[in-house]
Amino acid sequence: MPSLTEEEYDALDELLTKTTPKVTGDGKGGFFMKNKGNIIIVSDVSAAYLRSRADAIHKTPSEIIDEMVLEQMRVMHG
Repeated sequence: MPSLTEEEYDALDELLTKTTPKVTGDGKGGFFMKNKGNIIIVSDVSAAYLRSRADAIHKTPSEIIDEMVLEQMRVMHG
């Protein structure tokens, strides 16, 4: 993203202070509205583990969580 000059920042601030930006979209909501029931917060320890494990095995944190959940389901339900 290009850097703005002081004058450009001031002009943008002035524009956004005095006008309401139009919101475009499909009317179905964005990421947080579409996933509101599926977003969870984890501790810093869990987040650090998931990030480092995911990086080490070239997967996403979500993939790691899915594997952990599936393993627990296998253990619990034979």
